[in-house]
Amino acid sequence: MKNFLRLALVSAASLTALSAPAFAANLVLNGGFETNGGNGEVDVNTTVANWSVPGSTAQKYTFVWNTGTGASGTTADTIGATGSLGNVRLWGPGGGSANGLTLSPNGGAFIGGDGAFQDEPIQQTITGLVAGHTYVLSFDWAAAQQFGFLGPTSSGWDVSLGAETFSTGNLGIGSRGFSGWQQSTFDFLATGSSETLSFLSTGTGGAALPPFSLLDGVSLTGVPEPSTWAMMLVGFGLLGYAGFRKHRAATSIV
Repeated sequence: MKNFLRLALVSAASLTALSAPAFAANLVLNGGFETNGGNGEVDVNTTVANWSVPGSTAQKYTFVWNTGTGASGTTADTIGATGSLGNVRLWGPGGGSANGLTLSPNGGAFIGGDGAFQDEPIQQTITGLVAGHTYVLSFDWAAAQQFGFLGPTSSGWDVSLGAETFSTGNLGIGSRGFSGWQQSTFDFLATGSSETLSFLSTGTGGAALPPFSLLDGVSLTGVPEPSTWAMMLVGFGLLGYAGFRKHRAATSIV
């Protein structure tokens, strides 16, 4: 009985140790954009660790805003972020619009891109993938509008990992509006050990009515294969049975 219990314990512990880190760990680095060089236009006058925006300076119209002391909790509607074409703010309590702009559920910094103007993706190379395995991507996002402009707009994201692309669709908002934070989840099938994860902002309303897509809390985790789940269930089943036998033996002695 002691050998059986020891085997059950070792089996369950080993399976848990081998499976949990491989699938539960977030493969995205700096998915909350917290590590950055301060408010600004990404790869123009500031940086966001582990992320990049390709293209020329004129095409990198993607911004990072950090936390602030105003009603919204973010600097996006107060001091804004200055880039190659001047300061960019969003409509919010700090700009006279009680539209509910706030930090994302992840908190801290977040990214914003204008889907109707000089649009380029913000991206990161993901390593440690296993070809043929499924990975779940989740993130928080919202639709907003640039301060100083009026009119209805809509915003969203096209999300790619390797050759696969999914779309959140565009959320429509009224003039000076904010959609509230949403969460989207997509399943991707890896085709190699290293692939590019990218987010391309999409929007309608035109450059004269800048639609902004906001992004935060990016996470990419693996989905255990059915065989892995089965092995884990067997291991925990053995552990439970061994515990039952031990308890039964102790009860019978009493």
